[in-house]
Amino acid sequence: MTLTQQIITVALCAIATMATRFIPFLLFTPDKPTPKYIQYLGRALPSAIFGMLVIYCLKDVSLFSGSRGAPEAIAIAVVVLLHLWRRNMLLSIAGGTVCYMVLVQTIF
Repeated sequence: MTLTQQIITVALCAIATMATRFIPFLLFTPDKPTPKYIQYLGRALPSAIFGMLVIYCLKDVSLFSGSRGAPEAIAIAVVVLLHLWRRNMLLSIAGGTVCYMVLVQTIF
């Protein structure tokens, strides 16, 4: 990519990011109630996205070769235990990621 193309790409990414942050505040002003379907999406989507990420992360795990999914299973257990203990999604995700990376780099 040329320098001009790089600048255009970065600018478009910045504009798209800002638009996704600002548009909801323009559409849903504080003086009007938020529509019911938007409230439903706010409750349902975080769990759905988390489930989709779990499926995506486990799609290439083979139970018949390599480590047979052991590091993934251990990391999932760490995520569940951390979340049950602290109820902090960021801690759970970070703890599971660190656990998995340590297992893969040192043991498996």
